[in-house]
Amino acid sequence: MGQGFAVFAGIAPEIVRAAAREAEGLGYSSFWVNHPGATDGLVALAAAAKETRRIELGIGVIPLHTRGPDSIVQGVRANALPLDRLLLGVGSPNPDALKRVRAGIAALRAQLGTRVVVAALGPQMCRLAGEIADGVLFNWLTPEHARRSAELVRAGAAAARRQPPKIFAYVRLALGPAALDRLQTEAERYAAIPAYAANFARMGVKPMETAIAAQSADAVAPALGRWQGAVDEIVLRAITGTDTVEENVALLRAAKPGA
Repeated sequence: MGQGFAVFAGIAPEIVRAAAREAEGLGYSSFWVNHPGATDGLVALAAAAKETRRIELGIGVIPLHTRGPDSIVQGVRANALPLDRLLLGVGSPNPDALKRVRAGIAALRAQLGTRVVVAALGPQMCRLAGEIADGVLFNWLTPEHARRSAELVRAGAAAARRQPPKIFAYVRLALGPAALDRLQTEAERYAAIPAYAANFARMGVKPMETAIAAQSADAVAPALGRWQGAVDEIVLRAITGTDTVEENVALLRAAKPGA
C-alpha cells in the first residue's frame, strides 16, 4: 500500500514547502493539497513541486461546478505543474454530478496529458470513476467501507473492459490533544454537509470513527495497519493544533512509511 501526505492549501507556504520536502525524503509516495474555495490549490501545489523531484503531486479535489476544465487547464499550465507527477483531482456535487464529471474528464484529457482522479462518495460515482478515471479518491470512510466502495469502482472498470483505476483514500490524522480538538471540529463540519451525512448514515459510523486520532506517536502505526489491503494508497490529511512546520514534520515522522 502506498502512503501519501496531505495539507490544507491555505496554510503558510513555508509549511507546504517543508512538508513536501520531508515527505519526499521519508519515502512517501505522494503529496497533496486541497482546493478550498477562494484558495487556489494549484498555486499551493506549485510550491511543493519546486521543492521536490520524485514524489507524485495530488490536488484533492477541484470542484467542477465552480471551476471548469478550461480554468483548470490554465491553472495547471500557469503554475508549471509537472504533468508526469500530477494527480489532478476533480469532483462535483449533485445535481448533475455524474454528467459534469464525465464531461469534465473528457475536456481535461483533450488538453492535458496527466492523470485525472475522481472524488467518489456514493455508489454511482464509484462506478463512474471505475469506468473513466485514472484514479479515485475516497474521503471520510472506514477501511471496511473503503473496501466495499473499491468493489464498486472495480465493477465499473470491468463493465467498461478496462483496468481499474488506482484507489486512494483521504484519512484525517491528528496527534495530541490540541489536534484532536481541531479534528472534532472538522468532523462536525462535514457531518453537517448533506452528502457526507448520508454517507455516514450508510456506514453507520460517526465521522471521527473514520479518522486516526492518536494521543501519542506510537499509536499511529497500529491505526495505519487497519488500512492494509483496503486501498492502493492511503493519503494522510494532516490535522494539527496550530499549523506549524514542526507539527507537520512530527506527523510525517510518526506515520513514516515502513516504520
